[in-house]
Amino acid sequence: LQKLFINNEWCKSSSGRKMAVLNPATGECICEVEEGNAEDVDKAVSCARRAFQLGSLWRRMDASDRGLLLNRLADLVERDRLLLATMESVNSGKLFLMAYFVDLMASIKTLRYYAGWADKIQGKTIPVDGEYFTFTRHEPVGVCGQIIPWNFPLMMLVWKIAPALCCGNTVVLKPAEQTPLTALHMAKLILEAGFPPGVVNVVPGYGPTAGHAIAHHMDIDKVAFTGSTEVGKLVQKAAGKSNLKRVTLELGGKNPNIVFADADLEHAVQEAHHGLFFNQGQCCLAGSRVFVEEPIYDEFVRLSVEKALKRVLGNPLLANVDQGPQIDRKQYDKILELIESGRREGARLECGGVPWGQKGLYIQPTVFSEVTDDMRIAKEEIFGPVQLILKFKSMEEVIQRANHSQYGLAAGVFTTDINKALTVSSAMQTGTVWVNCYNAVSVQAPFGGFKMSGSGRELGEYCLQDYTEVKTVTVKIPQKNS
Repeated sequence: LQKLFINNEWCKSSSGRKMAVLNPATGECICEVEEGNAEDVDKAVSCARRAFQLGSLWRRMDASDRGLLLNRLADLVERDRLLLATMESVNSGKLFLMAYFVDLMASIKTLRYYAGWADKIQGKTIPVDGEYFTFTRHEPVGVCGQIIPWNFPLMMLVWKIAPALCCGNTVVLKPAEQTPLTALHMAKLILEAGFPPGVVNVVPGYGPTAGHAIAHHMDIDKVAFTGSTEVGKLVQKAAGKSNLKRVTLELGGKNPNIVFADADLEHAVQEAHHGLFFNQGQCCLAGSRVFVEEPIYDEFVRLSVEKALKRVLGNPLLANVDQGPQIDRKQYDKILELIESGRREGARLECGGVPWGQKGLYIQPTVFSEVTDDMRIAKEEIFGPVQLILKFKSMEEVIQRANHSQYGLAAGVFTTDINKALTVSSAMQTGTVWVNCYNAVSVQAPFGGFKMSGSGRELGEYCLQDYTEVKTVTVKIPQKNS
């Protein structure tokens, strides 16, 4: 499964070039995968367009049968759960147990959730002038280009394809060049489940070539992108320059996690720790700015450092390991450079801040205290195992500081005072607010950002709005002469 998947067939890239797929825990090459480019994207889009044409097998299919196919795919993912979790761990450096119990379970639930929606997407009748009968139809958008990131390769693939297919769209998907393996295995399962040819096409490749082609393509009706804000801007610009295709973007974050002095301290420390170090800190919703109220600040820092020092680094396939490697050399170097900037700008390095091990891209769990809002580490998305702990004195102050960011993806608030919790939740300019918890994502609840963290929503019923077009139909009713 090292080829492109187009029209339910495995094929070589038009250029003949291949991409090396590496294991970030060892630096070794796992295999080589065919490298798709603009010509391959064109071929995939043509097949997806053909599969979407009126009268095609896919368009004639009963909506409940689309749900049946998604449920069948969920069954196959469940069958291959061990293999997919192992692939994900080896290819991305993700902890195997996290892949198996979190990513795979979430992917299966997402497929089943949208399978249930397939035959429940319906319009309304609208009361208008008595001479007319008016109703709405929710129709699929068309061919959807989907570009997914490397931090949650399988889960992001399912977040993208499940609602698109549930609504009756067709898909051309580009996995991240670092992590194509589970996407290609999913293509195998899509074929086995019985999806018609052209409905799902998987084209591994690089952003500036295959990704660029998807964003600019004149025959793609919608593009969905998850990744950095910088690249998200390019995707939106490309959509505007080409055919004004619909765009949904799930981008970066610099998420505030606010801990008041009346919070359950040990619980808040644990949740803040997990909210940052989860998946090596490679998470758009990481709680990377931890604001702690002054009376408990020193104790919070002490307990956070204790937890960070207990983290076990090593082979992500082993059960006793808490932290694996960063995804690639580019990210690894960026994280270390930002850590050095924190030192230079006067933050106190409490622990970590240096590489770990003789091979692989490991960085020791890092905690900074005495961080101020003007430091680079407090403004830029680090996307690594670096926890920043800032001090605040009042609710009004922390609300203003927490919102002072170009991002608006998620926020957390820890307090036993319901008035504080509701006040802060209402004030946060973010798409999600967690109260006395963090990273509590579920398939039924919409997920997405304000400001430069993106547009549109993934998951839940709200996601369906981005994969359907609303059509109004008005019928003249013949009037009988009295």
